[in-house]
Amino acid sequence: MCFPHFVNSPNRIDMLAGLIFATEDAGDRAGTLAATLPFGGMTLLEYQARLLIGAGAGHILVAVTRVTPALLGAVNRAAKRGVPVDIVRSAEEAAARAHPLAQFVVIADGLVTTDDVIDRMAHEGKDAILVTQEPAASLERIDARNCWAGVARMPAQRIKDIAAFPPDYDFQSTLLRAIVQAGAEQVMLSAAAVRAGHGVEREGAALASRSNAVLAALTERRTSWADRWVFTRIARWVLPKVVEKGVPGWLLMIGGAATGAGATALIASGFAWGVAVAIPGVAALATGAALSALRGEEKCALMQEALIGLIVGAVVGALGLMEMRADATLDGVILAMVTIAATAIAERSQAVIRRWWGSPAAYLLIVTPFAIADRASWGLAAIAIYAFVTLAAAVEARREKP
Repeated sequence: MCFPHFVNSPNRIDMLAGLIFATEDAGDRAGTLAATLPFGGMTLLEYQARLLIGAGAGHILVAVTRVTPALLGAVNRAAKRGVPVDIVRSAEEAAARAHPLAQFVVIADGLVTTDDVIDRMAHEGKDAILVTQEPAASLERIDARNCWAGVARMPAQRIKDIAAFPPDYDFQSTLLRAIVQAGAEQVMLSAAAVRAGHGVEREGAALASRSNAVLAALTERRTSWADRWVFTRIARWVLPKVVEKGVPGWLLMIGGAATGAGATALIASGFAWGVAVAIPGVAALATGAALSALRGEEKCALMQEALIGLIVGAVVGALGLMEMRADATLDGVILAMVTIAATAIAERSQAVIRRWWGSPAAYLLIVTPFAIADRASWGLAAIAIYAFVTLAAAVEARREKP
């Protein structure tokens, strides 16, 4: 038997694998597996595989009772992420394909959850089970108080333990009992995870609702006040519509970059109000970053985050040059350079961001009303001071970090 090669990297846990159950039919679509229902511009199965790969899984097993064309398509697309994905029809077949030293993260049939939940379970002990006291967010009761919340971690041995059971035993339920009987640590599901959409759904309409909850949670990855109160709210409103229409992430990125370039060109032409044109561009990039995060395209998400900084830097720099031409002094350019340099250094400090700290998005919002009122120099002075104070706070926070 050939076992998959597990890749070692800083973001991967040695010998981690995933087991996804895809056996139940959708409640509102006869003949359709719940795992193949649409979710966030892909299928639920692809989303679950993306979570496992993001947590470091080097091999994924998909447990099924029947194979449909939609399931095969979803498995093939999931495998394109560079991790082997194999279909198994029984515990015996799963035991044969599982690496004997692998630690498995198990995802229940129809489960919607987030990266944080899967990452946490991937780092738990050899046997761990996610539990909740809320039946609505669970699958089945495991004791008098707690219900299974759909995620578990176990060694490959647990699959082997039940491989010899009769075929009429339910694979998922039997495996759960084996994990519990092995003395698995019970990890309580957090309220934040429930708010972020964690739960089991096997109906298309309800799954779409949970998809929106997960999308909303993804927009929270941007933490500054400007992002939380302005751009995150925009992304939370736009993202479900973008996913529903199947808008590709690259289109948002190109649109945001083009809008930012247009804003810079307007300012360079002497129209200070052009800074306002950059705001929808930043909103598009913030939305695109959340969409890329949903699809597991972390590099693309980071690229769009970086583009926001580049656009705001270009806008601020253009405002500084415009002020230099108008006043025949270097004041505007110096203020712009202070803002850009302080922001770059603060972000490289890797300090934990505080809500009130400045960010490229915040500087854009602050300078815009000044530019529209033809007081761009005042706005440049305001954001330069804000950026310097933020840098000082970041350096101090970094110094206090143990």
